[in-house]
Amino acid sequence: MAAFETRFWTGPRSRGWMLVVLAGLCAGTVAHAASSRTTKTVRDGLTERNTFEWSGHLAPGKTLEIKDVNGAIRAEIASGSEIQVLASKSARMSDPDRVKIEVIEHAGGVTLCTVYPSRGGGQPNECRPGEGGRMNVSNNDVRVDYRVKLPRGVKLVARTVNGDVGAHGLESDVEARTVNGSIEIATRGSASAATVNGSIEVEMGNSSRESALEFETVNGGITVTMPEGLGAEVEARTVNGEIETDFPLTVKGRFNTRRIRGTIGDGSRELSLATVNGDIRLLSSRSRSSR
Repeated sequence: MAAFETRFWTGPRSRGWMLVVLAGLCAGTVAHAASSRTTKTVRDGLTERNTFEWSGHLAPGKTLEIKDVNGAIRAEIASGSEIQVLASKSARMSDPDRVKIEVIEHAGGVTLCTVYPSRGGGQPNECRPGEGGRMNVSNNDVRVDYRVKLPRGVKLVARTVNGDVGAHGLESDVEARTVNGSIEIATRGSASAATVNGSIEVEMGNSSRESALEFETVNGGITVTMPEGLGAEVEARTVNGEIETDFPLTVKGRFNTRRIRGTIGDGSRELSLATVNGDIRLLSSRSRSSR
């Protein structure tokens, strides 16, 4: 497989080149050349510059993965077959020019990462798909917010640490992860979501039988809306909160308002919902639309 680097000059205020690494070009993945441009605005002492854009195509079933640290990720349906990604960098003290957006193409799709300057003497930060790579911030206050337009059939994996994740009007599977932020998903595909400090609100369609549906937070409520015909083996638990469901459950074991195990319909999928401080609501699409 081929590997190459593309460098873009980011403007007269930049300290150097922006490096975009495109590696492992695979069958079924055709990416357009990335482009970047420099803008500078000042709002309440916040400096924004180096707006980065990437566009390309992925075959249905492939994955677009966004790996961020400080910043929100927002996604919506694309009007055509092209993926569009816009990343906006901003900071109060640190230099946004030193934070790179790297693009990695691989067999499963495309991964875009926010890569901060590496710590002196330590292992360098690097962009890799999935659980790989290193993304240490080291007291850098640059924030990178992503806006994504995603075609039908391309899966979205959105990961950040300090920021919200929002995906609305999609027609494919979505996986969302953050630590300090809320998650909102509306898709015709399946979904999974996890955060620590934030709520989770998901409205999804049918999912493949192989997909486990998992929703987990610590400080926040969970609301999941799904079609009436979607069967699942359900486990829902909270410590400081209550559990509400629109679906008739065949309950297994002891029943209480803070922990439920049971079956909806044919029980063909696993559905897990867990929080510590918050309520859990499992709603049907039909009942929600009538409210």
